[in-house]
Parts: sequence; C-alpha cells; structure tokens
Amino acid sequence: MPLLEVENLTTHFHTRDGVVKAVDGISFSVDQGETLAIVGESGSGKSVACYSLLNLIPQPPGKIESGTALFNSKDQREDCHQQKKDLLQTSEKDLQKIRGNDIAIIFQDPMTSLNPYLTVGEQLIEPLIYHHDISRQKAIERAIELLGEVGIVEPEKRVHSYPHEFSGGMRQRVMIAMALITEPKLLICDEPTTALDVTIQAQILRLVKQLQQQRNIAVIFISHDLAVVAGVADKVAVMKGGVIIEQGPVEDIFHRTQHEYTKKLLASIPEGAKPELAASISDSPANEFLLEARKLRTHFQDHSGGWFKGGKKIIKAVEDVSLNIRRGEILGLVGESGSGKSTLGRSILQLVPTTSGSVLFDNINLTQLSKHQMKSMRRRMQMIFQDPYASLNPRMSVFDTLAEPLLYHGLAIRKNVTGQVLTLMDEVGLARSAIRKYPHEFSGGQRQRIAIGRAIATKPELVIADEPVSALDVTIQAQILDLILTLVEKHNLTMLFISHDLSVVRYIADRVAVMHHGKLVEIGDTETLFANPEHDYTKKLLSAIPVADPVKERERQLAALS
Repeated sequence: MPLLEVENLTTHFHTRDGVVKAVDGISFSVDQGETLAIVGESGSGKSVACYSLLNLIPQPPGKIESGTALFNSKDQREDCHQQKKDLLQTSEKDLQKIRGNDIAIIFQDPMTSLNPYLTVGEQLIEPLIYHHDISRQKAIERAIELLGEVGIVEPEKRVHSYPHEFSGGMRQRVMIAMALITEPKLLICDEPTTALDVTIQAQILRLVKQLQQQRNIAVIFISHDLAVVAGVADKVAVMKGGVIIEQGPVEDIFHRTQHEYTKKLLASIPEGAKPELAASISDSPANEFLLEARKLRTHFQDHSGGWFKGGKKIIKAVEDVSLNIRRGEILGLVGESGSGKSTLGRSILQLVPTTSGSVLFDNINLTQLSKHQMKSMRRRMQMIFQDPYASLNPRMSVFDTLAEPLLYHGLAIRKNVTGQVLTLMDEVGLARSAIRKYPHEFSGGQRQRIAIGRAIATKPELVIADEPVSALDVTIQAQILDLILTLVEKHNLTMLFISHDLSVVRYIADRVAVMHHGKLVEIGDTETLFANPEHDYTKKLLSAIPVADPVKERERQLAALS
C-alpha cells in the first residue's frame, strides 16, 4: 500500500492573461522507504505539484481544481488498514499538524528559507516544540544531536550561529536537519543541490540517501538534472507543461527511454570533450598570450569580529596566482565556493583592488593604470556575471541595456543604435519583438542571453564568464553553452570561464586551471587533466561528478562510502 497516492491532481493559476495550467491532471505514488524523482524544466509544474499537496500555493491566483492525494500518516506496519487522509480535502488546522511533522520539505534556497534574525538552533527546535510539545532543553539537545548527524562540525557551538555565518552547503545541511527533526514519513526535496559545488552536491545527495535508509522514509526529489537523480531515485516521473509524460523505474527512464522530451533532457547533459564547432587555437604561436597574470595577490581585511576587539584578520582570497590565456582560447577555472575563482576574475578586470602582482593585457599592465585609463580599456574586456537578474538594471529595457555600452564607448550614435541593438539580439537568440521588455518579463535563460549580448556589444577581446549557467535548467544550459561557443568562434573571443561544474568546463574549455584556497593547484589541457589529474584536490573534484547512469552512479556512491 503506497504511503502517498496522488490521482488526477490539477492546479491552475487564474491570471489577467488567462488560465495557466501549472499542473494538469497528474498521477503518481510513492512507497515507504522509496525515492520518487520528479524531473523537468523550470515551469513544468514540479514544485507546484508538491506544494499543492500541502496547500502551500498562493490562493488566489492559484486554485486546486481537482484530484485526490491519499496519505497514510501511520506506520503501515502498525496498522495496515489505517484509513488514509486526502490531503486535498483536509482542513487547514489538520494540515498544520501534518506539515513539518509527517511531511517535511527541504526548499531550494536555504538562505531565503531560513530566518536571518534567528539562530539556527531556534529555527530547528520550533517544529519540535510545536508538534511534539517537549521541553526547550530537550529540543536543544535533539537539535545539537541532529546537526552532528548531518555533518556540522562542533554542533554544540554552531547551534547558536546565524544563517549568514554558514556556507551554502552548511545551510542546506541545516535545512535537512530541520526537515528531519520531527522524524517525518515523507520528505520533499525541492532542487536541494541547485547551484551547489559539485563536491558539496555529492555530500548532500549522499547524506539524504543515508538518512532515508536509516529512517526508512519516503522521498520526493524534485530536479531538472537527470544526472543528479540517477544515483538517488528508485522511480522517475518526467514532467512537461504540467503533465507527466513518462514515468517508471529509474533504469527504464535512463536506458529504455520512450518519450522524445526525456531523450532531449538526457542529451542536454554536458558530457565529453569540447565540440569541433569552436576555433582551434593549436596553430597559435606559443607565446601569443592576450592575458598574463603574474604572482597575483588579492587580500581582504575581515572585520566580522568587530572593530573594537583588536587585530585584523587577513583573508587571502587570491594568493600568488600566475596564469596565461592565448588569443582565441577558453580557459576553464574550477574550484569550490570560496576557492577564489570569482575574486581572481574580478582582480584581472581590476574590479577589486589587487594587493600585489601584475596583470598584463596585450602587454599593458592593468595594475598600473589610473581609473581614467582603465575606463578606455573596459571596451576591450567584459564580464558575464553569475546572476543576470541581479546584474541587469530592472528599470532598463532590453534596448536600453544593450544600447548603453555602445553609446558610452562611442561605438554608435542615437540615430543608428537601434539597428545595432537588433543585430545583437539576433546574435544571442532574442526575439526582436522583445526589445522594449524589462528583465522581469524574461526567463532565466533569456536574461542570461541579454547579459551575454551586453558583454559582446563592444566587440571585446577578452570575456570573463563567472558561473554563467550554474542555476539554469540542463536544456537551457546546453543552449547557452552552444551560444557561447558560437560567439567565441565568430568574434575570435578569448575567455576565462569560471565554474564549479566540471562537466560544463570539460565541454567548453581548451585548458583547465584548478583553484583551491586561493591558490592555483593544477593547470593543463582539458582532456589530459580529466584523464590523468595530478593533484589530490583535482581528483576529489572529478570523483564527485554525477554520472547519468543509475547503475554506474550507485556503484560509484558505494565506492565513495567505503
């Protein structure tokens, strides 16, 4: 008897532009101790389907039109004839007892899900006190125990810390502890590893699997990445446009795929070497470097302990880094969060003050230029930032966003700038009809296209791309990567491509540099480095890459556990 059995679930959003059929008559089930993965692109209805079960969708405009969701809150071994509850017909008062107690959720972004004004301990004990009515002291003891269980070092101290004092991976561990503290029967994981480092992602996936096996709980795992779910899922349901188009055992979905959309998702996973589309740099003279960084250091002073406690802690974000990039080459820069990748990129462009060392761009030392001199150099070097929504001005239309660098650098005048903007939109795959739209009216992939268009508007020689595809769906990610390769080929761009995703870097880069704790630990030809990594840290990164094959992924996880 399934723990949860959903039949014909239908959730619509009634907007001024009409009815959006976010979930349109889906059915699925999950047994105790089983993992069901629901996969699909953004907007396919994955999250809305699960939030509908617990009445977490905004009403209005959302409305659950029909369906049943039978849930057995009792242990099936205690009473096999226990009458199941229909979650869709349960009163709000009864749902409050089920939410967080019998069914818990790990949300996608722990930083926006955790209260910044409360310590993690206060937030951990809240559901325990609310649902189980135990003393505060016992709740704190349980919180400390569970923090240790999910891998938080010194939990008796960290229980008094605030969310901003944790890294992204640690915050996700806190969210897992919070979800498990009431020992629920069903755990819903909504994209729990999106934008996490590959090593942290592997740890979180392994942790969820271990805790599931220890507690015999059911898991619904929501993701857009089939490679991620290969090692955790028993069953997979593929969603598109609010409908489940294919579902079955994980081996069938991966090896006996029926639907073309599922095949498209699998084909979008970046695997193997860089395609032949990009221009080869093998014929370039060995010494023809467009960019050289020599013994570059960027240090920051940390005042987090307070200005009046004495002493200043120095954070060595970039320490003694030397590298070079040939004209027309894509150099991939990889490493975990906090390794110094983004700071190195910003230091090269002089967006943060460097402590020592030099940056030679076309034999010009950027560290010795004045602010005025750097302004004239900006046209030749541009940056694509990680979050296009944060880097694009919400008050500027696509036209204004793309026209601004052209007008600022004198590459166009008001009379003819519209034609150049339309040409840019064509190059990055944006519909010309969207020229007067604003950033909030676009999807994540479209906003990233706008950011890329802005970066190439001035026809730069060097582009630094900082995690440009980390939070995108796997299919959109594939489109953006192919777009970047096409533009590099067309404009003979030189690129520093920063990422924590080694599969992406292998697909796009000619050479790879690996950073760890602010230092460059290894650099080399992409395929050589992937085939024969020399540094232990590089080996660790490569071993954490998820494999889009459920059999191989489980074998790999077992090897990692042993």
